Amino acid sequence: MSELASGVRVRSEQRCFGGVQGFYEHDSAACGGPMRFGVFQPPQAASRRVPVVFFLAGLTCTEETFAIKAGAQRVAAELGLMLVTPDTSPRAARVTGDDADWDFGLGAGFYVDATAAPWASHYRMSTYVTRELPALVEARFAADGARTGVFGHSMGGHGALVAALRAPERFRSVSALAPIAAPMRCPWGEKAFRGYLGEDRAAWRAYDASELVRERAFPGRVLVDQGLADKFLEGQLKPELLERACADAGRAIEVRRHPGYDHSYFFIASFVEDHLRHHAEALG
Repeated sequence: MSELASGVRVRSEQRCFGGVQGFYEHDSAACGGPMRFGVFQPPQAASRRVPVVFFLAGLTCTEETFAIKAGAQRVAAELGLMLVTPDTSPRAARVTGDDADWDFGLGAGFYVDATAAPWASHYRMSTYVTRELPALVEARFAADGARTGVFGHSMGGHGALVAALRAPERFRSVSALAPIAAPMRCPWGEKAFRGYLGEDRAAWRAYDASELVRERAFPGRVLVDQGLADKFLEGQLKPELLERACADAGRAIEVRRHPGYDHSYFFIASFVEDHLRHHAEALG
């Protein structure tokens, strides 16, 4: 691997819609080991700093999944948006039992800062995606840190909503596709929060968008898309709970429901252009 600067290692780079799709690695202080991420640099980034949007992927995904499957680069190139795709968990810094389940541990960091042993030493994904990685991208690429957005899918949709509510000074735009909207009240979220944060449910509230939105307002428009043929809709995703919390707190949110669409990347690819245009409008 070649090195860009100060420890950012190039795993691969390809020309794509006039820009560059690259995959990189660096040593993360937050996660206590190497972390991988992807960056699509639109053609406009060759001459000026451009708005940047972080995409947080779902369970089992890597930094490559969205970049390969979503077909987002064409529209991002048109709009002049840089796209950043973090991995979904530490990989090299192994924790005993991190591969025992597909929905916890490897590929399932849930974008929280773990406080429970043994996960607390490495699984600090909230700090990673809201502070460390954005600072690194701004320093090493032509990213305009003052114009940053975040969106995601499923576990990553949860992560995006929480990141924007917790760090509105960092993220000026937010959206989500089929997010885990109320993780404290679904099996995926309860399992993750109990493992990473311990048994105190009061501590879980800091990472549940349906709870946070009652206390914190995001200043911009929140866009959520949900497929009605999604097999996880009733048991895991529960967008109606987020809608209800927003209504109770007087927060603005748009939840669009789509008959026939499931939880797959076919769903994401169908609506990713809408999300990119949503972010481009908000980020100017």
